[in-house]
Amino acid sequence: MKKIILGGGCFWGVEKFFAMIPGVSKTEVGYANGKTENPTYEEVCNKDTYFVEVCYITYDEKLVSLDILLDKFWSIIDPTTVNRQAGDVGTQYRSGIYYIDESDLDIINKSKIKTQEQYKKSIVTEVKPLEKYYTAEEYHQDYLDKNPTGYCHIKFD
Repeated sequence: MKKIILGGGCFWGVEKFFAMIPGVSKTEVGYANGKTENPTYEEVCNKDTYFVEVCYITYDEKLVSLDILLDKFWSIIDPTTVNRQAGDVGTQYRSGIYYIDESDLDIINKSKIKTQEQYKKSIVTEVKPLEKYYTAEEYHQDYLDKNPTGYCHIKFD
């Protein structure tokens, strides 16, 4: 199984979106690449932790490629906005691709270059190795399944 971590605004919708893709075996929401240890949701939202809300994705590359996952990721975000997706504003809502496997970097960079061709403005989505990751609180896991009327900027149709 392969793993990739994606930040695309509020992590609830990103998780639900990727959980629906055949070949994705597990999704989990959490906080990536910040400055503190063991952050809480309240700290991430209200203090200067610099964590980004992310979805940690485990997938079977025999069933779905990283290229396909990245194409789907680009389709649900605006990669040209800084620290914002739709109505969500703050550093925790910046878009990012955080890799574990260094061999994924070439695929990620090629995908970003290909996607840039669709935009006049520069893509500001971070591409960085995963440095820190903390699982979000249980009530955030599968949040939109537990709360079907919860806010989400992503359309699932």
